[in-house]
Amino acid sequence: MTDPILQAYREVEMAMERYTMVLEEHVAALQSAQPVDAERLERMTYGAKAMRDSSLIYLSYAKYIA
Repeated sequence: MTDPILQAYREVEMAMERYTMVLEEHVAALQSAQPVDAERLERMTYGAKAMRDSSLIYLSYAKYIA
């Protein structure tokens, strides 16, 4: 990887990690909220996992093609 591509890759990786952490924090907040909105909690839980998985796939492919 060239230096600019590696730098851009790292920036995207850090942004995706941060976004995943924010989603997980939001799920934790929904779990502790009263009353618990079960439908929203389930949707956000699955959505956070899907975003995490998708970002890992994206980053793997980005590293592969670079």
